[in-house]
Amino acid sequence: MFTKLLIANRGEISCRIIKTAKRMGILTVALYSDADQQALHVKMADEAVHVGPSPSKDSYLQAEKIIQIALKVGANAIHPGYGFLSENATFANLCEQNNIVFVGPPVSAIQAMGSKSAAKNIMEQAKVPLVPGYHGDDQSTDGLKSHADKMGYPVLLKAAAGGGGKGMRQVWKATEFNDALAAAKREAMSSFNDDLMLVEKYLTAPRHVEIQIFCDNFGNGVYLFERDCSVQRRHQKIIEEAPAFGMTETLRAQMGEAALKAAKAINYAGAGTVEFLLDSDGQFYFMEMNTRLQVEHPVTEMITGQDLVEWQLRVANNEPLPLAQDALSIHGHAFEARIYAEDPNNEFLPATGRLSLLQPPIESEYVRVDTGVVQGDEVSVFYDPMIAKLIVWDENRDKALARLTKALTEYHIDGVVTNIEFLYKLTSSGPFKAEQIDTGFIEKNQDVLLLNDEQDVKPLLPVAALYLMLSNQQNHATSIPDRFSPWSLSNAWRANEQHLQNLELLVGDNTFAVQVSQTGAGSQIIYDIKVAQQDYRCSGEIENNQLISTINGHRTLANVTAHQDGYSVFCDGKVIRFKSLQADLGETQDNAADTGFIAPMNGTVVAILVEPQQLVEKGQTLMVMEAMKMEHSLTAPAAGCVSEFYFKAGDLVDGGVELLAFQATQECSKNAT
Repeated sequence: MFTKLLIANRGEISCRIIKTAKRMGILTVALYSDADQQALHVKMADEAVHVGPSPSKDSYLQAEKIIQIALKVGANAIHPGYGFLSENATFANLCEQNNIVFVGPPVSAIQAMGSKSAAKNIMEQAKVPLVPGYHGDDQSTDGLKSHADKMGYPVLLKAAAGGGGKGMRQVWKATEFNDALAAAKREAMSSFNDDLMLVEKYLTAPRHVEIQIFCDNFGNGVYLFERDCSVQRRHQKIIEEAPAFGMTETLRAQMGEAALKAAKAINYAGAGTVEFLLDSDGQFYFMEMNTRLQVEHPVTEMITGQDLVEWQLRVANNEPLPLAQDALSIHGHAFEARIYAEDPNNEFLPATGRLSLLQPPIESEYVRVDTGVVQGDEVSVFYDPMIAKLIVWDENRDKALARLTKALTEYHIDGVVTNIEFLYKLTSSGPFKAEQIDTGFIEKNQDVLLLNDEQDVKPLLPVAALYLMLSNQQNHATSIPDRFSPWSLSNAWRANEQHLQNLELLVGDNTFAVQVSQTGAGSQIIYDIKVAQQDYRCSGEIENNQLISTINGHRTLANVTAHQDGYSVFCDGKVIRFKSLQADLGETQDNAADTGFIAPMNGTVVAILVEPQQLVEKGQTLMVMEAMKMEHSLTAPAAGCVSEFYFKAGDLVDGGVELLAFQATQECSKNAT
């Protein structure tokens, strides 16, 4: 076995490979760019070497430099992970020339599958089922269009050298063809410097089902069953599951044998994935082959009990496959949800930021988290914004799905926008539970998947309001401040009105006024909450991030995640994100009198932004305070002035003290004269 393994990658997959290598007693060498100097994969490896500046083209894609590093540190094998150089035939060839084992397939296999059109020619000769289409040399507009006309619309234009949805266009009728072709070719040339196109019949409701295969150097090959990867956005996967739902043993064997036929056609060795489109009539068609380990390989590991990275290393070490086909079996069901720093409400555009809070669910035999970041790390502009892969397993699909939705409510991230709420909404939706899934799932179910839609919002408003009240009560009782919303809550803002509060909840673009009165004391407090023209009698308690509530006699459990920009409430298959606006200070007239600004908790005065007696407008910020490293602004309840500040910047203040004296406009005028 290899003594030292260099991992030509970063992040989550690098950490994943290191775990297996360490278990096998193999020393590991990590690479890092400027942006990754303190990254988790660097800390986990036995050695780490700087490879270049932050941009990938200057670091993780520097094939020659990586080879030189491997030679310098004495690594006798390189694992490329996925992405970057994993399917780069030139890099694999460089490894071979320098007597370094490339943990992947032969160079010839990478080359054969590197072009979609060439791959389809090989598969056609190997009698692997293909989607009807044209992938020949005639690239003229008229020639391509004539083939599209013959196979019938809709058709799919695809860049032969493409991937990730680039250089791809759906064409629904003949009159759209020329414009779509021109756009696809421009995009393909820009992305791959190659505008060779192929035309395929477009299946309107297919599933994306892929087969995990493994081959060794002795002619042995097995398939480790299938994964359904149909749920995608921007042609990229976000939810995968294994085994595929609705799969018969006959169809599984047919697809598995077809995948092995594809692998043998190119003398494959190592881990590979053959991707198929599965139509509603049970027909399947070869789409492409990925000559590497897939992002979603953990779901296969969970249902087979095998370590696919170990298999890769053993095959690369010229060992036979660990198991034969008849020794492999499926046990249970697994899901993988990709946790991304992205905004589902803005076309899933990537987001950046520092992970000020990163609290994954507790791992167990049922829950696994593969990640390459820790709390405090930055999601930068330089690399893929995937934060982690959340993988769950259980005895069947229903139980595994319940594990997944629960684990998503327990995944707490702050500092950057994520897709967690969207994933929860998706996986708890009726169509997903009912297996009404194809590659157009998100587009077809946008109404169901919309965050903060009306059906979700109204039932969760009293839950949200109750959480705020209980959180505030808990903070006062324990003297531990809630760093997320100390100023928007509760009773100390206005003297003599301890039992009647007015809150405002901002949910999406809608603001809901909430009126709360309370009776009782301690754990016996009852809150009467009025919101959205409905009255609710509420009580409950908060344990960690879980709210146990009784609302109008109905006891429920909700998970609440606090963010810098608000809260997310997960309850009964629904989720909303809301903000708590500043509590009503009791001022509804511009001539309002001094109300007294009371600090509801301990904190520090950060800044005073106006001078005493300076005229200010309603809503203007007067003072900024900090509590638990979060800043909170105190604003004017009406036009007027501050007659006196009782503290200066830098002062520590105790909860309950008065911070300043505020006067209405006419009082300021009197004092000025």
